[in-house]
Amino acid sequence: MWLELPGLWIVVANIIGIPAIHLGISWFYVRLDRNRFNPGSALYRERAWENQGRFYEKVFWIRKWKHLLPDAAPWFDGFAKGKLNKRDPEYVRDFIAETCRSESAHYAQIPGILLTLIWNPWPVAAGAMVVYAILSNLPCILLQRFTRIRMRKLLAGIE
Repeated sequence: MWLELPGLWIVVANIIGIPAIHLGISWFYVRLDRNRFNPGSALYRERAWENQGRFYEKVFWIRKWKHLLPDAAPWFDGFAKGKLNKRDPEYVRDFIAETCRSESAHYAQIPGILLTLIWNPWPVAAGAMVVYAILSNLPCILLQRFTRIRMRKLLAGIE
């Protein structure tokens, strides 16, 4: 902890800082050009172990909880990914690119949340923030990967 704050101020800083970091990074990423996120790049390609999305279904039961995650993009006039609005190939390609943008935003939020280590005491609270940073973003990353696999299958069927 670089800032020595009383306990109450640490709580206040976390209550304000954590959502501000999440929303600030989301806002920033929604404004980045979609073309910066190449679905064919190594980061976003489907891996063999993902087994066409079955990995996410069997290991994480993703279909049971995916509807519980919020999509912040529409809050910032971004591309909504809650449902498929069209079966047009161009729209589906845009949807795929949006899953890449969202996945990247959640990767960026992990070190972003670690900014709270400036005011959270070491080691317990700081350790909790590291765990929180990973666990709060991991479901969203998994969902973007799962959705992208499904959208790629759909795109292959309509092209």
